Amino acid sequence: MPRLPAREVVGAIASGFTEFPTPLREEPADGPIGWPGYREARSAAEERTGEKESVVCGTAKIGDAEAVLIAFEFGFLGGSLGQRTGDRIEAAFAHARDARLPVVSLIATGGSRMQQGMRALMQLQRVARASALTRSMGIPRISVLRDPTTGGGWATLGAGADIVLALPEAQVGFAGSRVRPPDSPEAYTAEAHHEWGQVDAVVAPEDLGGALERWLRLLTARSSAAAPPPSALRATSLPATGWEAVQAARSPGRARAAEYLDAYFDWREDISGDRVGGADPGVACGFGWRDGRTIAYAAQCGTPTLPSGFRTAARLVRLASRLGIPVLTLVDTPGAANDAAAEQAGAGGAIAEMFAAVATASVPVTSLVIGEGGSGGALAFAAAGSTWVAPDAYFSVTSPEAAAAILKRPASEVPDIANQLHLRPQDLVDLGVARAVVSEKQG
Repeated sequence: MPRLPAREVVGAIASGFTEFPTPLREEPADGPIGWPGYREARSAAEERTGEKESVVCGTAKIGDAEAVLIAFEFGFLGGSLGQRTGDRIEAAFAHARDARLPVVSLIATGGSRMQQGMRALMQLQRVARASALTRSMGIPRISVLRDPTTGGGWATLGAGADIVLALPEAQVGFAGSRVRPPDSPEAYTAEAHHEWGQVDAVVAPEDLGGALERWLRLLTARSSAAAPPPSALRATSLPATGWEAVQAARSPGRARAAEYLDAYFDWREDISGDRVGGADPGVACGFGWRDGRTIAYAAQCGTPTLPSGFRTAARLVRLASRLGIPVLTLVDTPGAANDAAAEQAGAGGAIAEMFAAVATASVPVTSLVIGEGGSGGALAFAAAGSTWVAPDAYFSVTSPEAAAAILKRPASEVPDIANQLHLRPQDLVDLGVARAVVSEKQG
């Protein structure tokens, strides 16, 4: 894939770009540490690219959304971060805070500028601080990983963004191509980082402008009203017994999370992964557009929830809370994954993260139990005092089968145990677990 100049990348996704007038600091001809030949290398880079530094910063519109853009020029000394790069990035974040504009970073960098030594590496502290200040003000940040995104550019602007998009086959990693081990080159790709839960989506270049426009629209639509609970998607009567409720929730014909999300939202965008190495295909998280506003969602999809699923959902709830966007959660799991791999991956800590994220959210969280509500792994997704239940769902302290095992009762008594657990939708309302059983939408 060709490495396009920064201004060409900006021109392909945005309109009305206005560059910030950032003055160039005075530097010795060969830089702060007197690197032989640095002056000539800078001059050659300026002549080759027409730029004065390795980043171009300004404001522009992506569709109808205005944003601050930080675009790296890889042709300028490999897009490396030096003192003047830090000046420009810091000024861009300051403008974003003053104007309360989202920040989009279009990254293509090999890392810190060797010819400036530690003075270059220290720019990462400046970038991290500027980014953190902007984050604390509830201003969204999106990064686009171009080829390559390595070193400090990945570890600050890239991995530190709220939403991380990547171009296909882009090199991504903390280690650059000249210093990493020669084996496993596939580990340093956008696709690998997406699989490992560190990138939200890999987006084709021709689709990037549209994807950014949708994300900017979603992330900047604050709302104080709670998300309404979805309507039931099947005409189902309430179960007569607990065992009937369990069988209805386990029926292959009952509606699943994807169907609920598609019916609820006009359109939506998913996030992916827990940012620490895992992605759970059994948990769907993201932001959707409904009736003119944004609602975040975290939905269990009917499988045992992995530690990465809980962490991804907690990330979603924390992000929505910081951006002022209400949350909808859909509860549907037989329980948290409890095998050895889940324990090694920190199942307890991950579930605790989700409990804490929901409990401390500064935005309203609405929950709907749409299928199986199995024990604490399901309860972590449910908001106290704001949970509804579908007529073909159940919620229980544990599954009837597990309860039989715990109580040392034979498997033949499982249906009776289901009845004794009071897990039917109407039982949950009577117990104060759920506010109401949702009905099918009329018309």
